[in-house]
Amino acid sequence: MADDDLDARMAFLMDAGRLASITRATRVVDGSRYENSAEHSWHLALFAMTLADHAPEGVAIDRVIRMLLLHDLVEIDAGDVPFFGAGAEDTAAQDAAEAKAAARIFGLLPATQGAAFLSLWQEFEACETPDARFAKALDRFQPPNLNLATGGGSWTEYKVDLAQFTARMQPRIAPAAPGLWAWLIGRVTDYFEKKRIG
Repeated sequence: MADDDLDARMAFLMDAGRLASITRATRVVDGSRYENSAEHSWHLALFAMTLADHAPEGVAIDRVIRMLLLHDLVEIDAGDVPFFGAGAEDTAAQDAAEAKAAARIFGLLPATQGAAFLSLWQEFEACETPDARFAKALDRFQPPNLNLATGGGSWTEYKVDLAQFTARMQPRIAPAAPGLWAWLIGRVTDYFEKKRIG
Protein backbone atom coordinates (compact mmCIF):
# COMPACT_ATOMS: atom_id res chain seq x y z
CA MET A 1 0.00 0.00 0.00
CA ALA A 2 1.42 3.37 -1.00
CA ASP A 3 2.02 5.95 1.71
CA ASP A 4 -0.33 8.45 0.05
CA ASP A 5 -3.11 5.83 0.03
CA LEU A 6 -2.65 5.21 3.75
CA ASP A 7 -2.39 8.95 4.37
CA ALA A 8 -5.78 9.41 2.70
CA ARG A 9 -7.40 6.65 4.73
CA MET A 10 -6.00 8.02 7.96
CA ALA A 11 -7.18 11.54 7.08
CA PHE A 12 -10.69 10.11 6.65
CA LEU A 13 -10.50 8.14 9.91
CA MET A 14 -9.29 11.14 11.91
CA ASP A 15 -12.00 13.33 10.41
CA ALA A 16 -14.59 10.63 11.19
CA GLY A 17 -13.52 10.74 14.84
CA ARG A 18 -15.01 14.23 15.00
CA LEU A 19 -18.47 12.60 14.93
CA ALA A 20 -18.08 12.06 18.68
CA SER A 21 -18.34 15.85 19.09
CA ILE A 22 -21.80 16.06 17.51
CA THR A 23 -24.47 16.11 20.22
CA ARG A 24 -27.90 14.63 19.58
CA ALA A 25 -31.26 15.42 21.22
CA THR A 26 -31.58 11.95 22.76
CA ARG A 27 -30.07 11.10 26.12
CA VAL A 28 -27.94 8.01 26.77
CA VAL A 29 -29.64 5.08 28.54
CA ASP A 30 -28.80 6.24 32.08
CA GLY A 31 -30.08 9.76 31.29
CA SER A 32 -26.85 11.37 32.48
CA ARG A 33 -26.06 13.26 29.27
CA TYR A 34 -26.96 13.63 25.63
CA GLU A 35 -25.85 10.96 23.19
CA ASN A 36 -23.33 11.89 20.52
CA SER A 37 -23.62 10.83 16.89
CA ALA A 38 -20.67 8.42 17.05
CA GLU A 39 -22.32 6.57 19.95
CA HIS A 40 -25.58 6.53 18.01
CA SER A 41 -23.89 4.96 14.97
CA TRP A 42 -22.18 2.29 17.09
CA HIS A 43 -25.44 1.54 18.93
CA LEU A 44 -27.30 1.19 15.63
CA ALA A 45 -24.70 -1.25 14.29
CA LEU A 46 -25.24 -3.32 17.44
CA PHE A 47 -29.03 -3.05 16.98
CA ALA A 48 -28.62 -4.43 13.44
CA MET A 49 -26.51 -7.37 14.61
CA THR A 50 -28.84 -8.16 17.51
CA LEU A 51 -32.15 -7.69 15.68
CA ALA A 52 -31.10 -9.20 12.34
CA ASP A 53 -33.86 -11.80 12.56
CA HIS A 54 -36.40 -8.96 12.27
CA ALA A 55 -35.08 -7.94 8.86
CA PRO A 56 -37.17 -8.85 5.82
CA GLU A 57 -35.98 -11.82 3.81
CA GLY A 58 -33.05 -10.99 1.56
CA VAL A 59 -31.69 -8.12 3.66
CA ALA A 60 -27.89 -8.31 3.98
CA ILE A 61 -27.16 -7.37 7.59
CA ASP A 62 -23.47 -6.79 6.87
CA ARG A 63 -24.46 -4.07 4.38
CA VAL A 64 -26.97 -2.63 6.87
CA ILE A 65 -24.22 -2.42 9.50
CA ARG A 66 -21.90 -0.65 7.05
CA MET A 67 -24.64 1.84 6.17
CA LEU A 68 -25.32 2.54 9.83
CA LEU A 69 -21.66 3.12 10.60
CA LEU A 70 -21.46 5.65 7.75
CA HIS A 71 -24.90 7.23 7.76
CA ASP A 72 -24.30 10.12 10.16
CA LEU A 73 -20.72 11.05 9.20
CA VAL A 74 -22.19 13.98 7.27
CA GLU A 75 -23.23 15.52 10.59
CA ILE A 76 -19.57 16.45 11.13
CA ASP A 77 -20.19 19.30 8.67
CA ALA A 78 -23.99 19.54 8.51
CA GLY A 79 -24.92 19.02 12.18
CA ASP A 80 -27.77 16.96 13.58
CA VAL A 81 -31.40 18.02 13.22
CA PRO A 82 -33.58 16.57 16.00
CA PHE A 83 -36.42 14.48 14.54
CA PHE A 84 -39.11 16.42 16.41
CA GLY A 85 -37.22 19.73 16.57
CA ALA A 86 -37.94 22.97 14.79
CA GLY A 87 -37.19 22.72 11.08
CA ALA A 88 -37.15 18.93 10.99
CA GLU A 89 -39.80 18.90 8.26
CA ASP A 90 -37.94 21.42 6.04
CA THR A 91 -35.37 19.04 4.64
CA ALA A 92 -34.18 20.67 1.41
CA ALA A 93 -31.45 22.81 2.98
CA GLN A 94 -30.34 20.00 5.29
CA ASP A 95 -30.25 17.52 2.39
CA ALA A 96 -28.05 19.90 0.39
CA ALA A 97 -25.72 20.44 3.35
CA GLU A 98 -25.45 16.71 3.92
CA ALA A 99 -24.73 15.97 0.24
CA LYS A 100 -21.95 18.58 0.28
CA ALA A 101 -20.58 17.07 3.50
CA ALA A 102 -20.69 13.55 2.03
CA ALA A 103 -18.69 14.67 -1.01
CA ARG A 104 -16.04 16.27 1.20
CA ILE A 105 -15.78 13.54 3.85
CA PHE A 106 -15.82 10.52 1.53
CA GLY A 107 -13.62 12.48 -0.87
CA LEU A 108 -10.82 12.25 1.70
CA LEU A 109 -10.48 8.54 0.90
CA PRO A 110 -8.70 7.02 -2.10
CA ALA A 111 -11.05 7.41 -5.08
CA THR A 112 -12.36 3.84 -5.37
CA GLN A 113 -13.01 3.42 -1.65
CA GLY A 114 -14.47 6.92 -1.35
CA ALA A 115 -16.89 6.24 -4.22
CA ALA A 116 -17.99 2.96 -2.59
CA PHE A 117 -18.62 4.64 0.78
CA LEU A 118 -20.47 7.52 -0.88
CA SER A 119 -22.61 5.08 -2.86
CA LEU A 120 -23.55 3.22 0.33
CA TRP A 121 -24.43 6.50 2.06
CA GLN A 122 -26.55 7.59 -0.93
CA GLU A 123 -28.35 4.23 -0.90
CA PHE A 124 -29.19 4.72 2.77
CA GLU A 125 -30.47 8.24 2.12
CA ALA A 126 -32.59 7.20 -0.87
CA CYS A 127 -34.21 4.46 1.25
CA GLU A 128 -35.32 2.46 -1.78
CA THR A 129 -33.54 -0.90 -1.31
CA PRO A 130 -34.51 -3.50 1.32
CA ASP A 131 -31.15 -3.01 3.05
CA ALA A 132 -31.60 0.77 3.24
CA ARG A 133 -35.21 0.53 4.39
CA PHE A 134 -34.25 -1.78 7.27
CA ALA A 135 -31.29 0.45 8.17
CA LYS A 136 -33.57 3.52 8.22
CA ALA A 137 -36.12 1.65 10.33
CA LEU A 138 -33.44 0.88 12.91
CA ASP A 139 -32.29 4.51 12.81
CA ARG A 140 -35.83 5.49 13.82
CA PHE A 141 -36.32 2.58 16.25
CA GLN A 142 -33.33 3.29 18.51
CA PRO A 143 -34.13 6.84 19.78
CA PRO A 144 -37.63 6.01 21.09
CA ASN A 145 -36.12 3.18 23.11
CA LEU A 146 -33.68 5.64 24.68
CA ASN A 147 -36.58 8.00 25.39
CA LEU A 148 -38.47 5.18 27.10
CA ALA A 149 -35.39 4.34 29.17
CA THR A 150 -35.00 7.96 30.29
CA GLY A 151 -38.59 8.76 31.22
CA GLY A 152 -39.53 10.54 28.01
CA GLY A 153 -36.25 12.19 27.04
CA SER A 154 -36.60 14.31 23.93
CA TRP A 155 -40.37 13.73 23.75
CA THR A 156 -40.69 15.81 26.91
CA GLU A 157 -38.30 18.48 25.66
CA TYR A 158 -40.08 18.79 22.29
CA LYS A 159 -43.60 18.31 23.72
CA VAL A 160 -44.34 15.26 21.56
CA ASP A 161 -47.62 13.41 22.01
CA LEU A 162 -48.65 9.91 20.94
CA ALA A 163 -50.41 11.10 17.77
CA GLN A 164 -47.32 13.04 16.63
CA PHE A 165 -45.06 10.12 17.45
CA THR A 166 -47.22 7.65 15.55
CA ALA A 167 -47.67 9.89 12.50
CA ARG A 168 -43.94 10.51 12.16
CA MET A 169 -42.52 7.13 13.17
CA GLN A 170 -44.91 4.44 11.97
CA PRO A 171 -44.27 5.09 8.24
CA ARG A 172 -40.53 4.92 8.87
CA ILE A 173 -40.44 1.76 10.98
CA ALA A 174 -43.50 -0.42 10.35
CA PRO A 175 -43.08 -1.23 6.63
CA ALA A 176 -39.49 -2.51 6.98
CA ALA A 177 -39.71 -3.90 10.52
CA PRO A 178 -43.33 -4.67 11.42
CA GLY A 179 -42.41 -6.83 14.42
CA LEU A 180 -40.24 -4.10 15.88
CA TRP A 181 -42.97 -1.51 15.32
CA ALA A 182 -45.61 -3.69 17.01
CA TRP A 183 -43.33 -4.18 20.02
CA LEU A 184 -42.42 -0.49 20.21
CA ILE A 185 -45.84 1.07 19.76
CA GLY A 186 -47.25 -0.95 22.66
CA ARG A 187 -44.58 0.39 25.00
CA VAL A 188 -44.82 3.94 23.68
CA THR A 189 -48.62 3.89 24.02
CA ASP A 190 -48.26 2.73 27.64
CA TYR A 191 -45.78 5.54 28.32
CA PHE A 192 -48.08 8.27 26.94
CA GLU A 193 -51.13 6.77 28.65
CA LYS A 194 -49.38 6.77 32.04
CA LYS A 195 -48.20 10.32 31.42
CA ARG A 196 -51.77 11.41 30.58
CA ILE A 197 -53.22 9.79 33.71
CA GLY A 198 -50.36 10.83 35.98
